[in-house]
Amino acid sequence: MLPHMEWDPADEGLELLADEPPLALESLQSKPRTSNISENEFSCHCCYDILVNPTTLTCGHNFCRHCLALWWESSRKNECPECRQMWEGFPKINILLRDAIEKIFREVVQRRRTEIQENPQVSRSLLAFQRYGDKLGRPRTRRHKGAGFFFSGVLTALTCVAVMVLVYHWGSGVLEQHDLLISKPVSNWTPEEVVSWLEQLGPWTENYRRDFQLENVNGRLLLMLGDEDLVKPPFNIENQTHRRAVLAELERVKALGVKPPQNLWEYKAANAGKSLFLLYALKRSPRLTIFYLYLFDYSETFLPFLHTCCPAVTHINNTVESRFLHTQVEPSWQQWGEFLVKYFMLPYQLIAEFAWDWLAVHYWTSRFIIVNAMLLTMLEVFSLWRLWAAARFRTLPQKMWNHLWKMLSQGFAFALLWPFIPQFVCNCFFYWALYFSPIINIDLVVQQLMHPETRAR
Repeated sequence: MLPHMEWDPADEGLELLADEPPLALESLQSKPRTSNISENEFSCHCCYDILVNPTTLTCGHNFCRHCLALWWESSRKNECPECRQMWEGFPKINILLRDAIEKIFREVVQRRRTEIQENPQVSRSLLAFQRYGDKLGRPRTRRHKGAGFFFSGVLTALTCVAVMVLVYHWGSGVLEQHDLLISKPVSNWTPEEVVSWLEQLGPWTENYRRDFQLENVNGRLLLMLGDEDLVKPPFNIENQTHRRAVLAELERVKALGVKPPQNLWEYKAANAGKSLFLLYALKRSPRLTIFYLYLFDYSETFLPFLHTCCPAVTHINNTVESRFLHTQVEPSWQQWGEFLVKYFMLPYQLIAEFAWDWLAVHYWTSRFIIVNAMLLTMLEVFSLWRLWAAARFRTLPQKMWNHLWKMLSQGFAFALLWPFIPQFVCNCFFYWALYFSPIINIDLVVQQLMHPETRAR
């Protein structure tokens, strides 16, 4: 008895194929059955075209490689453009799906590849996306090697040396000796201190110091001197420029009550918190800081700053003593024009020019400031270039507003916390920003030069 067998429709097909001639059977086996496959089944949900280099995410969705790169560059988020699920690791190209699409839709894929290669923005995004993946794929122990690793080591070594020097400096009781006149009221000055103040105005006062010393002019007598007193004996200051320079500086002393600071260290000793605030604020936001000086410290800081960075043409060849007069004169419209152009275009150049004027007093410190200003200018140019390359200049107003709010909040927090911070800690921050900040900025510039378009934020 034959075993019971079920009927299968495929058996009928096999019987029909068995009746076909061998040539027809061979043609059926070699012909791909793609009549029911449409382009919609292999389309990207970003560009709605045939997938090119399909990339499969952990959620299972597939996208063109360049579409995913453009999405990542615009959003800076590692999530699926369709379901917003975060992907794990770095997405890879689905090789099996890519080969199948290229066999079925060869002409369409070739056309789309040509369009992608001719688009510079897409090529830039793909390069940035791939370098971002290479950076994620590197082992953590090797990720920080290279220029950044070298400068980090140098920075650590310099920090250790600086800490030891500061500990020895304060531990041995050797404090920096600043001019006492910047904190001592002018009415309490002794005749020797008056002569010292006169000497600091410049070598042109050498002919008048002896007369002040013989008359025992102390601080109270100095405050009562006027133009007529300086012309007559015993002072005999007949040179009008010299006399005006002495009177101009004397007016500043009367307004402040003490001698105004004439160099960086004196300014730091007289305004410890303000100097630290300005040092960090000029580095983070030079335009806002200079505007702050214009609003709240116009005559004492802003005017000398402007006259130093943008000197008047008629005063360039004048003598040294005339500088005391010109720093308090209202700038001309040519000076304002030059200043505003540099203020908006190259604000760090203003700081470098101001530091260059102090080379005679602060030789190495001025050079540190100038180098740091150049590095900060390069970093600002890199930031603007990234915005331009990514076509995100429309986000610039929002970034400026966020930056303004951040600077205001940090400044307010600094004003609240400043009285409670020990002076030793403030000095450490001050010297760190002054001498070690350029080394950090060198590291940042090197990273930007090596990977200009891969700074994922």
